[in-house]
Parts: sequence; structure tokens; C-alpha cells
Amino acid sequence: MERRTFLKGSAGAAAAFTLAGCLGGGGSSSETITIGSDIPYRPFEYETTEGELVGFDVDIAEAVFGELGYEHEFQKTSFDSIIPSLNNGNFRVIMSAMTITEDRAEQIDFSDPYFTAYQTVIVLNSSDISSKEDLQGVTVGVQKGTTGESAATSLKEEFGGDLTIQSYDQVTGAFDALRNNQVRAVVNDNTVNAEFVEQSDNVRFLEGAGAAEEQGSENAPPYLTLTVEEYGIGFRQDDDDLREEVNGALQTIRDNGTYDEIYSEYFSG
Repeated sequence: MERRTFLKGSAGAAAAFTLAGCLGGGGSSSETITIGSDIPYRPFEYETTEGELVGFDVDIAEAVFGELGYEHEFQKTSFDSIIPSLNNGNFRVIMSAMTITEDRAEQIDFSDPYFTAYQTVIVLNSSDISSKEDLQGVTVGVQKGTTGESAATSLKEEFGGDLTIQSYDQVTGAFDALRNNQVRAVVNDNTVNAEFVEQSDNVRFLEGAGAAEEQGSENAPPYLTLTVEEYGIGFRQDDDDLREEVNGALQTIRDNGTYDEIYSEYFSG
């Protein structure tokens, strides 16, 4: 659990992938698991000013693969191509705040869920948008290939097409566009939006009852939720042994309190 490696270059990552024997199976302390991840995506995976990779997913990876006796390395990759990259053998698993969906489950396998998230909407404090209905006719920013993009698409259908969606390679692009009044709102995961809201003095969540209340969630956030989602670790469909090992380790860190310790470091409540 002490090793935190970040492979920035794809060429170096591919070399490490090959040399570490990442396609092998079985728990071995000499084996390195390469993890594909879209970075930055604060607070799940991001770099400090000193260049250290940190975040909730990073700490969960340390706990899980440390429990299994594996070394591990994170490899930066684009989220909208992360599943093809996994299936092409560029890395062994995906840990990138990835929601389990039916479409993705047709392409890869997932671990047991390890985090519950919600798609939410943020706007500038000065905005006259005060409800979901007020989003009709405006431009919203999203990250490409994410369930935030899917939620915005569903909203567009609900509005009969009267919504413009601007997609960005990384969520930071959507946040910058909001700051610069290039979009009127951003649709994205609640915890990532919350991090941005906390760091900004002119951004707020759009309020209102939503999907969490409709599903009867006892821990519904105090703002509008467009969806309720579960994150999972992604695997190639022929990697059942590792997936089962990871599921066992996830249960272990829940049982021994490690998961709760990591969760409380990044999230309140």
C-alpha cells in the first residue's frame, strides 16, 4: 500500500505494462497492475502541486491491491476512449470514477459497486436559473463519454431538443467554460461538482427534488439529482480471476474499516 506510481507517458506506460507481466493472473507481489484513469478528476484522481497523484480512487487502489499483494501504477488516459484502451491491453483495469451502466457492461465487466454518485447541475451564483425547467433553451457543459453527458442528453430529450450540449475532453474544460460564461451550467458527478463549488466563490448547486428522492434514498443530497449511479472498477471480460480477487479485497476493506477511513478523508456525511 506504500507504492503510488503515475505513468504520464503512454510509451513508458506500455513498456511498464509489458515488463511487469500485467496480463498474468494470481496474487503475486512481483506483479504490477496498471490502472487506466482520466486525470484530473478531483477528488477521485488528481495531482498535487508537487506532482503527487492523490484522490479517493488512488487510495482505494492502494488499499485493494495492497491487500492482494500487487504493486500498481496509474496511467493517464482519456475517458471517452478508456474502455477501448482497456480492451486493447493498454492497461489491466479501469479506476476512474466510472459508473456501471448497461452499455458499458456489454463491453467490460465490473467489480461490485464501491461508491454511490449522482448527476447534478451547477450554475453561477449570479445566474437566473433556479430550477431544472430553467435549463430549457440554455447551453450546458459536460465531459465527453461520461454519464453527465448522458444525463444532459436525457434532459435535452425531455425538453424536446431545446437544450444545447457542449462536450469537453476533461471536466475542467466545462468548469472553465462556466466561469467564462461560455455555458450556463455544468452537468457532472455530485462530488466532483462539490469540489469545484467549494473552491469557487461564485458557483452553486441547482436545487430541487430529483432522482434520489424518487428512488427513496435516505441520504439524498440537498440539491437537484438527475440520476443515482454506482461506480465500479472495470475489467476485460476474460479477467474473471482478478475481478473476483478485487471483489474480495473490496469486501475486506469495508469489513476492517479501511474504506470508511478513506471515505471520510475525502467526503463528509
